Amino acid sequence: MLSQPGVFKANVEGPWIDPDAANAEDLLYVALSCPSGAIHVSRHDGGPNETNPKVNTMSVRENGPLAVNAEIVLAGARIGTRATLCRCGESKNKPYCDGSHVAAAFAATGEPATKESVQLANRGGSLEITPYSNGPLGVAGPVEIISGTGRTVNRVERTALCRCGHSSNKPYCDGAHAKTGFVAP
Repeated sequence: MLSQPGVFKANVEGPWIDPDAANAEDLLYVALSCPSGAIHVSRHDGGPNETNPKVNTMSVRENGPLAVNAEIVLAGARIGTRATLCRCGESKNKPYCDGSHVAAAFAATGEPATKESVQLANRGGSLEITPYSNGPLGVAGPVEIISGTGRTVNRVERTALCRCGHSSNKPYCDGAHAKTGFVAP
């Protein structure tokens, strides 16, 4: 992580992380900024642990994944509050992003068109994401879809998002998975 180069050492042989190189608050900031949830927070100093967000969000990353921040229930299992989900269709670890979008030269805007929507009465709580076999990501629960620049583009309680990489209406599913023969569990 660029904000703590003494902690996270890029392109090195051997240990690449030195948590003692920063204080707890700086490490907490880094952990909570990790969109994938790969870095978790478990404090032992009496400070607050990670909490569920007050507003569920799905950020559309330019030419990349969906970054989810919510109380996530994925395929029926609670997985935490942060995850990055594949939208290029090439990940070897579907539904999660494994960075395959880079090698695949996936091209999809992080700035989808804004849809008219009103603020949801409930903006937090559980967000259920169902990766449909050979199809889209079904999303149930309150969520704000956010552009790469932080603009709210839609507020929904139910939607289907493309995970095959071929929708002409990204990030939403338009049924292209059926035409392209997309295969995913």
